[in-house]
Amino acid sequence: MNERQVHKFVQRYLETTDSRVVEKSPAHYIVKLSPQADRDLTNRPFYWSFVDRTGADPETMTMLLVTDKKKYEERQNNEQHDGNQPGGATQVNGTSAGTPIGAAADAAIGRSLGFVHGSLNTNQRIPREDLHFGSRKLEQLFQSAKSGGSYVCLFQEPDRKNAHPLQSTAYTAWLGINLKVEFACDMKREEFHSIGVSLATGQCVEEFHESLLGLRMTPRLPPNVHTAKNALTLNKAASLAESLIERKLKSYDYGWAQGAAARLEEELATIRHYYEPLIAAAEDEEIRTSIQTQFERRQDEIRWQYEPRVSVSAINCGIFYLAGIG
Repeated sequence: MNERQVHKFVQRYLETTDSRVVEKSPAHYIVKLSPQADRDLTNRPFYWSFVDRTGADPETMTMLLVTDKKKYEERQNNEQHDGNQPGGATQVNGTSAGTPIGAAADAAIGRSLGFVHGSLNTNQRIPREDLHFGSRKLEQLFQSAKSGGSYVCLFQEPDRKNAHPLQSTAYTAWLGINLKVEFACDMKREEFHSIGVSLATGQCVEEFHESLLGLRMTPRLPPNVHTAKNALTLNKAASLAESLIERKLKSYDYGWAQGAAARLEEELATIRHYYEPLIAAAEDEEIRTSIQTQFERRQDEIRWQYEPRVSVSAINCGIFYLAGIG
């Protein structure tokens, strides 16, 4: 994941969570976090428990998110050279937080006091986070996006050119599920499948996500649209999707599993050849028990590593209302 991809992801995250962008460039954002984003990103459980108990208006944090450290610092250096206030730095008592002195002061205050509420801190500095693939804060954004986007409900936007003001278009609800299939032994392979199930007819289709990419979707019900009655419950639709992926997986070639099982037996035979004579030769009961425990633990580790297995997990899902009765 390069800097441009990180920047684009952060932009979408901020828009989705309704965070207010105060300043931005191709290398950074200064953002006033929304309550949802603040809860997920700032590690302030005691503050948010206080807000939830008292019903007080939340004061969310403002953060500097740097998506391209090299470009951002070049921009700061250029603006300092020109005698301008660096972008993203805040002026505190006549001293720029972007200067080395200001940065040292930031670090000292952060170590001593941590974050101080804006209404109490007249010299508030904006905390900076450098976002790159593998960074802790970017991982927090990923987890927040994953938890907040695990379920969606969207409607297809109708073609306005062909829309008639006195006609109502029927929409069918589809359950869309994105699945991850993991084939694991001492090696690992993953597949991703997207399945759609019509809640009106029970029709199942594959590559459902790909079919949605060519459509414009909205979270609001468009005008002159009505939804068809569902004939299936969500549990029934999920069962149909599960049956489809099971049939698909049964058609696969599982030669890799046979190879993994053979390697498993070889590894188990090797440790049996090592441990069984030690157990037989041990005269002290405590030593024998200790060796037996090590032997069993080692067998469990080898089985976990080599034993072939297939697991299917749902990444996310949603209800999608699409034009027509399908």
